[in-house]
Amino acid sequence: MAVSPLVGSFVAADYAVFALMLLVSAVIGVYYATVGRGQSSSKEFLMGGRRMTAIPVALSLTASFMSAITVLATPAEVYQYGASFGLFSLSYVLVVVFCSEIFLPVFYRLDITSTYEYLEMRFNKATRLLGTVMFIVQTILYTGIVIYAPALALNQVTGMDLWGAVISTGVVCTFYCTLGGLKAVVWTDVFQVGIMVAGFLSVIIRAVVLQGGVANILQHAEHGGRLNFWECVDFLHCLKFIFCWNSVSPALSLSFFPCLSLSSPRSLYINLIGLWVIMLCSVSAGLCLYSVYKNCDPWTAGMVSAPDQLMPYMVMDTLRDYPGLPGLFVAAAYSGTLSTVSSSINALAAVTIEDLIKPHIRMSETHLSWTSKGLSFLYGAVCIGMAGIASLMGGLLQAAITIFGIIGGPLLGLFSLGILCPYANATGGLTGLLFGLAMSLWVGIGAQFYPPLPEQSRPLGLTTHGCNFTTTANLFNWTATSTQASLYTTLVQPFLADNWYSMSYLYFSPIGTLTALIVGLVVSLLSGGMKLKLEPRLTLMKSDTTFYCFYKLFEERVSNECLYVNKLHSICFSLTIKGNRF
Repeated sequence: MAVSPLVGSFVAADYAVFALMLLVSAVIGVYYATVGRGQSSSKEFLMGGRRMTAIPVALSLTASFMSAITVLATPAEVYQYGASFGLFSLSYVLVVVFCSEIFLPVFYRLDITSTYEYLEMRFNKATRLLGTVMFIVQTILYTGIVIYAPALALNQVTGMDLWGAVISTGVVCTFYCTLGGLKAVVWTDVFQVGIMVAGFLSVIIRAVVLQGGVANILQHAEHGGRLNFWECVDFLHCLKFIFCWNSVSPALSLSFFPCLSLSSPRSLYINLIGLWVIMLCSVSAGLCLYSVYKNCDPWTAGMVSAPDQLMPYMVMDTLRDYPGLPGLFVAAAYSGTLSTVSSSINALAAVTIEDLIKPHIRMSETHLSWTSKGLSFLYGAVCIGMAGIASLMGGLLQAAITIFGIIGGPLLGLFSLGILCPYANATGGLTGLLFGLAMSLWVGIGAQFYPPLPEQSRPLGLTTHGCNFTTTANLFNWTATSTQASLYTTLVQPFLADNWYSMSYLYFSPIGTLTALIVGLVVSLLSGGMKLKLEPRLTLMKSDTTFYCFYKLFEERVSNECLYVNKLHSICFSLTIKGNRF
């Protein structure tokens, strides 16, 4: 699809802003490769020496979770289905508590580089190997989507060269990951979070000015049914947002835990604020998108070929008179890409070193450091190559969460089983992981062949009656209802299609998690549980939890106060006796 003649195109100032973002990211990598000393060991290169402070790590986590899919696909989701997607923000609290109170204390106590080392300590080598392979496959597929997504959307709206954007982004990201290691990844992410927020704000502020204020945007959203934040159809409809993100996020954050110190729950809680800010920006951008195009839907009218292109379309339409601002938004989208890809490359290199190389090949620290850099380069190239597969995966947001749900859900169930259930054994862990993967693959693949019908996905109304332009698509006087109806024909559906295959992709993750957890528990019990004494450090201890620490502090304070009061009473009693003698 050619660039629409109704919107602007990139000018020199836009390219300059975009190039500046890439340049700064590359310079950070060069800095930590040349000026930043002490990265001669693989541990320093992959983990930052465990000396990363709370705020940079928190912002890096925020940037890693919020990819270009957040910048492009989440506003489009809100535009189509309303602000109920913002319920994800509620689940962030559970994610942070779950990670900081359950995973972080155990992994830090074990002093491991790859969290998949834990699987061998807790279960056996086979479980560790399978978990490692699943993580590598998941991360490469997801990273391919993250690289390809913004390039495709921006190519078809702004005219940027598709593969030029893909390759330049991948090369720059691979460059600073290979040179600077985790420190470069973290500090580049800090810079890129600022770019993402600035890009969102430029679009939101412009939309507010065009629409005459925030009140008008909210009024338009209310009339269009987009302010459905609390309109859950049932309890399960609400729960899926919370459970999905609680399953998806730990799968990514597991790769970050080794670089954290034991005091780093602060990083996770600061990260919570960052996640809320980015989600607020993306939902607000979606409401602005609807307000601007409430009477003329560009997707229905044929001006864009996919919902993921709606945000770039609005940027080029509303900011075309402000050279540089479209480039800022593109930089924001690609900042999300760079931050996620860099974290993924670093995690892939760390997992490969610790789980696939170290157990089988003896190497010096110098050789391991160079191997880590070589693996960063290799995985960067592989992720660029995998970007082509992303075009076969449908909507960006759905594809991303589907991948994490199918693979990340069972992995989360396995880690939870090991940490929370002391009597779970290796047979139960491996069986639970296999059953969880099989179950999530079954529903995920089935959903690709038998997607839910339009009435099951509850789309909100869109219209083109206010369009004042003439296009080939508009000659047919399309509306949202007729467009969606034309995309589907009556098919003979199998028995499972209506209820099993047609369930929301947000349920894929909890299905895998619960299956792995339940099957693992049952098989462990049937096979006799743990026959050998389990090391306490491999499971969660009550002393690990913040609640227990607060309880002990409270108990100690009460005890000290009681001692003080008793001592005071003793002194008073002694003085009273002495007074009576006189």
